[in-house]
Amino acid sequence: MNNEKYAMITGASRGIGAALARKMASKGIHLYLICQSSEEKLRSLAAELEDAHHIKTQVFIGDVGDHAFIASCFAKIERLDYLINNAGISYVGLLQDMTKEEWDSVLTTNLTSCFHTCKYAIPLMLARKEGRIVNVSSVWGNVGASTEVAYSASKGGINAFTKALAKELAPSGISVNAAAFGAIDTDMNKCFSQEDIDALKDEIPMGRMGTCEEAASLIMHILESPVYLTGQVITMDGGWI
Repeated sequence: MNNEKYAMITGASRGIGAALARKMASKGIHLYLICQSSEEKLRSLAAELEDAHHIKTQVFIGDVGDHAFIASCFAKIERLDYLINNAGISYVGLLQDMTKEEWDSVLTTNLTSCFHTCKYAIPLMLARKEGRIVNVSSVWGNVGASTEVAYSASKGGINAFTKALAKELAPSGISVNAAAFGAIDTDMNKCFSQEDIDALKDEIPMGRMGTCEEAASLIMHILESPVYLTGQVITMDGGWI
């Protein structure tokens, strides 16, 4: 019996995605890694993990919001045990100043991409009557954020998507959960000044931002939990919201 495990991580070149890739590789899990623009960084990460942990990796470079691209990725995949939808972008600004193209980009990258990957991952998991899907969400998907309406809408959509798909797949032994993070120290926060970051930390009871390694640990914990844990949006925010 083949006990090897295979995982797909979107948005894998940095931040939470890269931290999770390292954690999964350390457990001997083979990886399909996707990013849009940081090809050199992602290939370097893949080579590092192959050398350190003797796993197999496959790198895909493209837009997760592009249905044809995701279909082409899955055409090269025969087995998938874990799917982690981590790719995401944000837009900070007034809704009235946002263009339709910017709105479409956030919703397509953050939410529609989950449809794309799940559509093709589910048949692979159904064939084995098991599988785990974790969608990366945000506290703003729970409560909404001023000047981040599109991002909040996309993450709120992920929360509903997660709960609905979990009910659909539970009879087949496939769990679907979401991890809703608060302020995590990633490149996405580079748009904020140090003064803004310090003010944010003051709002968080724990007094700091979360690390990518902490976020990756939560995702790994969800993946390793009993399959009976499904349809949940699990929040980790240092007591913030």
